Amino acid sequence: MAARYVAIITDGNGRWAKARGVPVHEGHRAGADTVKARLRDAVELGIEELTVYSFSTENWSRPQDEVSGLMAMFAQRIVGETPELHEQGVRMRFVGRRDGVDPALVERMRWAEGVTDANERITLFVAFNYGGRAEILDAARRFDGGDEDDFRALLYAPEMHDPELIIRTSGEQRLSNYLMWQSAYSELVFRDELWPDFDRAAFEASLAEYDARARRFGGR
Repeated sequence: MAARYVAIITDGNGRWAKARGVPVHEGHRAGADTVKARLRDAVELGIEELTVYSFSTENWSRPQDEVSGLMAMFAQRIVGETPELHEQGVRMRFVGRRDGVDPALVERMRWAEGVTDANERITLFVAFNYGGRAEILDAARRFDGGDEDDFRALLYAPEMHDPELIIRTSGEQRLSNYLMWQSAYSELVFRDELWPDFDRAAFEASLAEYDARARRFGGR
């Protein structure tokens, strides 16, 4: 069965920039362009939810100029691209902690979510200031008891389906604190391409690898 819910760890922007002798922000810009391109592909390939790892809770430890550049680019992209995504029927959701994030940026995120809220063609979940353990801890602090569904209701995006497939680029083979609750039964595909080089052919190959697997969820 074709994957409907896909998450990607978009890894390798910095190494892509270094290999080309350009500043790291050029790598992040190229990576953002690749997100936009693969989102278009996802729509055409019948994917209903696409989740991308934009900025983790651990990324604050990077050099200050890199972090500042990322924040500025993120704000610019939200304003510049939300109208186009809205026209294309994309629903945007940002998942992660919002405390500690510049209030002006948080307001732009809320604006983008509001503008696109009624769209149904595809949902783009952007994991920003996100950590899987942080998400579980934040939910646990508010959990008064119950079952898994009650706990899920306290996650950052309760409506998010568990990803059937998680793709990681750049040759690394780990989850890096990504969707720890939701990935319990996700299939994992690791690709060698650095994220800006992850083209449609690589995307389709990842989906084909998923299609070839048998998912048993603990059964036989």
